[in-house]
Amino acid sequence: MGEQPIFSTRAHVFQIDPTTKKNWVPTSKHAVTVSYFFDSTRNVYRIISLDGPKAIINSTITPNMTFTKTSQKFGQWADSRANTVYGLGFSSEGHLVKFAEKFTEFKEAARLAKEKSQEKTELTSTPSQESASGDLLSPLTPESINGTDDERVTPDTPQHPEPRAETPQSLPFSHSSSSINKHWEAELAALKGNNAKLTAALLESTANVKQWKQQLGAYQEEAERLHKRVTELECVSGQTTVIKSQKTELNQTIEELESELKAKEEELERLKAEVESANEFQTQKDSLAQKLKDTESRNQVLEAQLGEMEQRLEGSQLEREAFRKSLRSLLELLDGKIFELTELRDSLAKLIESS
Repeated sequence: MGEQPIFSTRAHVFQIDPTTKKNWVPTSKHAVTVSYFFDSTRNVYRIISLDGPKAIINSTITPNMTFTKTSQKFGQWADSRANTVYGLGFSSEGHLVKFAEKFTEFKEAARLAKEKSQEKTELTSTPSQESASGDLLSPLTPESINGTDDERVTPDTPQHPEPRAETPQSLPFSHSSSSINKHWEAELAALKGNNAKLTAALLESTANVKQWKQQLGAYQEEAERLHKRVTELECVSGQTTVIKSQKTELNQTIEELESELKAKEEELERLKAEVESANEFQTQKDSLAQKLKDTESRNQVLEAQLGEMEQRLEGSQLEREAFRKSLRSLLELLDGKIFELTELRDSLAKLIESS
């Protein structure tokens, strides 16, 4: 009824996987409208997004929330009440920057609204106490005891002062006493409700802290595993140097074999010329031909080994680069989670101090 949209944009909506707390799960098949709403009756700001009749985002902005830009077109924020992390993928960096600016603006407005509400509560509680004190004192005024000028006793009228004085004293006092009791009962009920809410929020925050600690432990284990993988890749990189040296040796061997092959060919040509003049050289010719075949087959095997080693080298380099990229993204995600955990700890400290 009193809630109106104040800013809208379009983005792809994601939520963190509740099981793994690592992967993003898309909640919309395509870009949907994401809007900021302001509820004037409660002075709260909310982020709402609908995919058809289903509400895929319903997040109330609090002063403790933080919107984090993890890339040029992607941002995220944690909602402790919904116990999830929302992510938005925008079509351009400008849309992301505009959404982040609005988030900061409305978060500050929510903080000011909360402070004004607290001040208003303090002001309304103070006058109520003053009015209650006034009600207690009002029956003791001179006019209530002695009456007005018309009610005062004169020498010519019958004197009945006691009944006329008792009536204005007893009624206001009983009325003010009952109103004070009702007021303090209402105050006590409100304090009990606030205490129950704060206790529930503290328990929820404690559960969230335990959950974040578990997630942090999982992230640390994953980081250790990735460090081990990096060490293995560094070992593979050291093997790459050995492969390069082997490649150089193979190239030298090939060059030597080629030079030897040329020499054998020259020798074969000379032997062919001599074969015409001497049949005794026929046996030597056959042996040289066999050596040539062996040399060619060896050359082919070496070339095949060289190609295989080059492919392995390229594959190792690609795998190492891909792993570095995944490691960087995981470290960025880990930094974001640690930052969110720090904010959650600060908010818990503030909540405990305020309670």
